[in-house]
Amino acid sequence: MNIELFPFAQFWWIYGLFTLAVLALLAVDLGVFHRKAHAVSFREASIWSAVWVALALVFVYSLYQFSLWHFARDPRLAAIPGFSPADGARQVALEFLTGYVIEKSLSIDNIFLFVVVFGFLSIAPLYQHRILFFGVIGALVFRSIFIALGSALLHYHWVIWLFGGFLVLTGIKMLFTPEIAVHPDRNPLVRLFRKLVPVTTESHGEKLLLRKDGRLHATPLMLALVFIELSDIVFAVDSVPAIFAVTREPLIVFTSNVFAVLGLRSLYFLLAGAVMSFRLLKYGLALVLVFVGLKMAWLNGLFGGKFPIAVSLAVIVGIVAASILLSLLIPAKTRRPKPVTVTNAL
Repeated sequence: MNIELFPFAQFWWIYGLFTLAVLALLAVDLGVFHRKAHAVSFREASIWSAVWVALALVFVYSLYQFSLWHFARDPRLAAIPGFSPADGARQVALEFLTGYVIEKSLSIDNIFLFVVVFGFLSIAPLYQHRILFFGVIGALVFRSIFIALGSALLHYHWVIWLFGGFLVLTGIKMLFTPEIAVHPDRNPLVRLFRKLVPVTTESHGEKLLLRKDGRLHATPLMLALVFIELSDIVFAVDSVPAIFAVTREPLIVFTSNVFAVLGLRSLYFLLAGAVMSFRLLKYGLALVLVFVGLKMAWLNGLFGGKFPIAVSLAVIVGIVAASILLSLLIPAKTRRPKPVTVTNAL
């Protein structure tokens, strides 16, 4: 079925309402619950992680109910032989959940990066949430741009092959190449930023910028934010095409991506102390990328245009869960080298 279920020209108001709701949630988050800078405890991170997951589940249920109502009244869909509004709504819900799980899983790789950057720049836990808050806002903007571009490009069939092949090659590269050490001070864009704006050696509370000796200076908090924003663009190059391998619906790609990004901060504070133990996660994420790449470029066509979404969800959850479980059950032969490494970095 090549019909766009939620064309933007007709459903722009859903994008608008969703965006306003997200901005309201972020305003409440920073303006009420995190108005005063503080170190986020494991208990607080657990509660917020549960809140963001619960909101995603509430949204997908609402999307299911709306799809059920809309599909029963859409004359375009009624003209398709054998189309069932219930099956269509179920497909939409499963595509959202699969995209959400993919993005949530790939975002764990971001957490490796956060640990390295905060440690390298000596960012106190007191201010880490605020940096990640602004990082999330930037990530939402860049992801929206990538999703809009991806949605437009996927109208050309050769782009589907290109995206699918890119994901497969990226996964294979992750499987067989050594991990790349992250050195924020060697990043060319960070070095350029240092040349354009002098950086203070010490943090100055929550300030990102300050005027010193009549000249504007950036603080280490600003430097951390710049590095995180730049790195998220690199991560998005993998994650956005991966979700398009699951669904061609921009609304589903956009909303599932946003919910995963919104929960990234609490996931970081929840897993920061243990994420370095997930040494086999790299291979699990690599296999996920290979699978979704094959799904996009080959498996969908093999199954008449749509590989079973329930099977996709089970495969992705199974791979990620197995890689994390094996990481915890199988002890490492050698101690993890320092500096801490991640699989993707600028």
